[in-house]
Amino acid sequence: MRHLLDTRTLDRETALRILDVAEDMSDTQSREVKKLPTLRGKTVVNLFFEDSTRTRISFEAAAKRLSADVINFAAKGSSVSKGESLKDTAQTLQAMGADAVVIRHPASGAPQTLATSGWISAGVVNAGDGTHEHPTQALLDAFTIRKRRFGADSRGRDLAGVRVVIVGDVLHSRVARSNVWLLATLGAEVTLVSPPTLVPQNVSLWPARVVYDLDQALAEGPDAVMMLRIQLERMNAAYFPTEREYSRRWGLDALRVAGLPDGSIVMHPGPMNRGLEISSEAADSPRSTVLEQVTNGVSIRMAVLYLLLAGERDDERGGDQ
Repeated sequence: MRHLLDTRTLDRETALRILDVAEDMSDTQSREVKKLPTLRGKTVVNLFFEDSTRTRISFEAAAKRLSADVINFAAKGSSVSKGESLKDTAQTLQAMGADAVVIRHPASGAPQTLATSGWISAGVVNAGDGTHEHPTQALLDAFTIRKRRFGADSRGRDLAGVRVVIVGDVLHSRVARSNVWLLATLGAEVTLVSPPTLVPQNVSLWPARVVYDLDQALAEGPDAVMMLRIQLERMNAAYFPTEREYSRRWGLDALRVAGLPDGSIVMHPGPMNRGLEISSEAADSPRSTVLEQVTNGVSIRMAVLYLLLAGERDDERGGDQ
């Protein structure tokens, strides 16, 4: 695997390999000494043009647990905010000897540009680009669903027949996009639930069906309900009447959670707007996997960095992704 830029072009075999390696990484994290020597001597740069404490810390923890050196490069307050281009920044990182660059950028397609430009020889991981994709979030979500469903016997398994409902601000959500493509590749059935104003125009091209009534979708007995954060910072128009109205029609509360079938789980990529898209009772219920998702995120990111930087020594067949 040379890069991880999206889930849309990720094939089933590579996706399962990442999930299975993450299982191995997860096993090591229950040991007293969590650190592995696997990436000693490698340098991982976290290049964040957008704030995201959770994702950056998760990648940092993953790299450090594999014994890599980590450089955190926040674009705010750096030469980038003074007008330095992505090309100049990339060439600086190349000169510093970066082996992998984890990039979050407000422009859709920036990681692809970095990976294919020839400016840098490092492997590139997309940590979220605009409203395009967030592949490691989708991978950790799939990992979480698989682990809850199959437990210790999950290696090698896909998600065939698993029903996942994704609810909320699909329009602005790179998490929703990455999840739809990955879950479909792994065989899951995906239903999107959203106000009509928060559905993307090209959604008919996605491998998912769309409904507008949350209670209708929940009545079908999904195995996982994934609530999306309402991204108020990306909204410059009135996409729904009021927050109270949104919460009433599309929010997950204790009553809706109580109606879910046994074994059904509640997910959220975080950070949560408690009381808007999800109630505290739903977020803190035994069905909730919110904290598991954070833990699993480190294992997934360890797996991705391992396959990018060490996996090539084990398997020279893994072409570009």
